Amino acid sequence: MRHLLLPCLIVLLCACGPAPSGDQAAPATPVAAKPAPPALKPTRDGHFSAAITAEDFAAHVQRLASDEFEGRKPGTIGERMTTAYLIDQFQRMGLKPGNGTSFLQRVPMVETTLLERDAITLDVAEGGGVEKFAYRADAIVATLQGKAEVELKDSDVVFAGYGVSAPEVPWNDFAGVDVKGKTVIVLINDPGFGNHDESLFRGKTMTHYGRWTYKFEECARQGAAACLIVHDTAGAAYPWDVVVNSWSGPQFNLPVSEDPEPRMLVAGWLTTEAAQRLFAQAGADFTALRKSADLRGFQPSPLGAKLSTHFRNSIRNTSSDNVVALLPGSTRPDEAIVYSAHWDHLGADAAGSDRIFNGAVDNGTGLAALLELADAFAHQQPAPQRSLLFFAPTLEESNLLGSRYYSVHPVVPLAKTVADINMDMLYIIGRTRDMKVIGYGQSQLDDYLKDALAPLGRAIVADGESEKGYFYRSDQFNFARKGVPVLYANAGFDKLDGGAGAGRAAIDDYTLHRYHTTADEYDPHWDLSGVIENVQALHAVGKRLADESTFPQWNPDSEFRAAREATPKSAPKSAP
Repeated sequence: MRHLLLPCLIVLLCACGPAPSGDQAAPATPVAAKPAPPALKPTRDGHFSAAITAEDFAAHVQRLASDEFEGRKPGTIGERMTTAYLIDQFQRMGLKPGNGTSFLQRVPMVETTLLERDAITLDVAEGGGVEKFAYRADAIVATLQGKAEVELKDSDVVFAGYGVSAPEVPWNDFAGVDVKGKTVIVLINDPGFGNHDESLFRGKTMTHYGRWTYKFEECARQGAAACLIVHDTAGAAYPWDVVVNSWSGPQFNLPVSEDPEPRMLVAGWLTTEAAQRLFAQAGADFTALRKSADLRGFQPSPLGAKLSTHFRNSIRNTSSDNVVALLPGSTRPDEAIVYSAHWDHLGADAAGSDRIFNGAVDNGTGLAALLELADAFAHQQPAPQRSLLFFAPTLEESNLLGSRYYSVHPVVPLAKTVADINMDMLYIIGRTRDMKVIGYGQSQLDDYLKDALAPLGRAIVADGESEKGYFYRSDQFNFARKGVPVLYANAGFDKLDGGAGAGRAAIDDYTLHRYHTTADEYDPHWDLSGVIENVQALHAVGKRLADESTFPQWNPDSEFRAAREATPKSAPKSAP
């Protein structure tokens, strides 16, 4: 029967007693030593409960991450299967199309696919010789301009630190040098991370300036012909294999009509070892120059080297679809809470015996949560007073393009959008005493989550990995930059069975061995108890927002507060 809603679940959980406090944590045990739980038997299609359950959650992930969906690549049969599955589920629940009469919002895109990619090299002339850098092993390159043929010959090479121009800091890695038509080599992350200086930028916490997306955008604004980012695992927050897997397939961009900003002719990455070799051949010390980039007063350094490359692409002007489903509010239908979870992943690579990037955790888990939440709200009695929009954007893996397009073409005006609650890559690590908030301290939504967790004896914590820039790497960022308060939360680290050490080990294991690889597959032995508790908490936050008349606000020191205040006709009331 469809009557077991969240309040009942919370009561049942509380009856079992609150989770143990941090002082009662069990001794840490190696993650590998814990036996796998029994295999879940997912709910059969068509027999879903309105309650948020592990069985239903597992059924959605298993289906969406199956080989049949071919890795959910935009523009493929995998996209059509994914969007059809989501729409079928929303229709089963009785939800309405979110975009007028359609569940789909068309997102125009330009698909660029490298041809003969394994034959591509970067040729760097320096010291009277030519050094070659191999595609995949040493470097990754692509064009962001949608050109069928790219040729760059004898482009002067300049090291420009972190590639940051931030007048408000103040900081300018391009001071005193003209990089027009040149190749700029930059570091990943930002000077605060490199220098471990809390007075620079935001210290170890990555800012928007640390993201690879910003670096390509800034180099294009500076007029550079090429921008190569030096990869290192600590600064990027993922290993080189993730760069290769993410960049070696088709690349997507919005058409110029939607995004007229300058774009790089050649954008790419170098391994640290390749950068060391390139600098050494040019008579420069990469280690010393990298250290100098962490200091105020850094000066960009021409390297006395010239870079050449040539590659061809197939170009296709096409489109992909955001999925939007609406549950109209009973008394204030013009105001909406958005739940978001991107549906896209990396697709399949023809090479190898199993080259499907199934994306079970990233982001089959977020989609499963989105569907479970929609089912719970659709069967809530009395119905929510505000509308709820269930939003599955495309092209998150391609610089958040689906949500970026939505933020310019919203189906609910942003001034009437109460909040976005985003779910991306929900960690399957069992129950934790806490939930971490990525972007902690930005808005009053932190307090909403804190209140939702309190009946279970759980707490919220700040993201302990703020140097990895997760806040800028998922779809809630495009809502935030337009002024809509956002909540982006995930499992904490403090596991009930093993403490913080076990939690960190489990998350690190996923990042190093499965994230953006073909190993990110559904596992019937997953312990889903923790992720279900977390989804229930996000349900409680949305339920409270849906039945209030106030709007949550950004905190006074938030970088996004000004954007909300500038939104025409934004709601003036503050949340209690």
